[in-house]
Parts: sequence; C-alpha cells; structure tokens
Amino acid sequence: MKITVVTSNANKAREVAAYLEGVLQVEHAALECPEFRHNDLGEIARGKAEFAYEKLSRPLIVDDTGLFIDALGGFPGPYAAYVQDTIGNAGILKLMEGVEERSARFETAIAFAWEDGIRIFRGALPGAIVAPRGAEGFGYDPIFEYAGQTLAEMPLAEKNRVSHRARALQAFRAWIEQETGVRQNR
Repeated sequence: MKITVVTSNANKAREVAAYLEGVLQVEHAALECPEFRHNDLGEIARGKAEFAYEKLSRPLIVDDTGLFIDALGGFPGPYAAYVQDTIGNAGILKLMEGVEERSARFETAIAFAWEDGIRIFRGALPGAIVAPRGAEGFGYDPIFEYAGQTLAEMPLAEKNRVSHRARALQAFRAWIEQETGVRQNR
C-alpha cells in the first residue's frame, strides 16, 4: 500500500518514511494545510487530514505535535510550531531561566485518512528541557532530553525507536498491518 505523508516539514517526512520502511510505500507531499486551533492535538490532526484528503483523494497521514512544559503550565502545547518559529529554543530557555522543574513531554497525534474515514493514533515521550546539545534532529530536539540524551544527540534510527512520533507511528503501523491483512482476505 502507498501512503502520502502530508507536511511542509521535510524532516518529519523523512522520519515517517524511515519508520515505515518495509511496511508501506511512502511519498511526501508538501501541501500547506490550514493550522486548525484546538487544545486536542488529535482534533488538529483530524482537521488537517480532512483538508488534505479533500485535495489529494488518496491514503495519507498528517500529524500534529505539541511540546508540553510542566513549569510553564503546558506551554507551548499545541502551539509548539508557532513558538518554535517565533522565539525558538533560545526563547524557551529564556522562559525557563531560574526554573528548577524541567519536566516536559512531547505528544504527537497522527491522523490517517482514506476512503473508510479518518483514524487518530497518539504517542507521547516524557523528558526534560535542558541546555542545547547535539547536532541531529530539528526543532526542539537539541533542548529535549530523554533517558540522558537529547533527541538531537540520537541518530535517526535510535530516535525513531523512542520518539513521540515513533510511538504514534507504532500504533498506526500495528493497526494498518492488521487492517490491510483483513482487507486482503475479504
């Protein structure tokens, strides 16, 4: 089966393709989707998937990711992309100056759209905000630490085993393997 990863972020598309390699044929479409506003990442992903499926009419996935920092009341949450574009990692670290409580989590919701409708798959990764380290990854990866390493210190293969997106993709992959097996036997 072939699916399209809809994102303007080529790094995300590479992560998804690497994770699903050998399971699905993955292509990338850099379609700009409206940025729906909602407190639930799943609902944001669903809105993007509805828009993209209407435009492309083929099986596709879109995701939405949030960074939730406990000491900041969950900020930036579902506005992580906007905050990354406006104040970046330096701005987050400035907000965290003098704050001892550094716990945070990444959450990803993946929406899969196809002729049978839209399904949502979720993944989360607990961690902490730290001083920047590492040269891999993108976005918040240099300041997000999990199990003693920032995501930017991890090779892509390792990140794809543990990340929030990997956890959501794992749920999607398990479901699509089961679903396509059932569909082939009908």
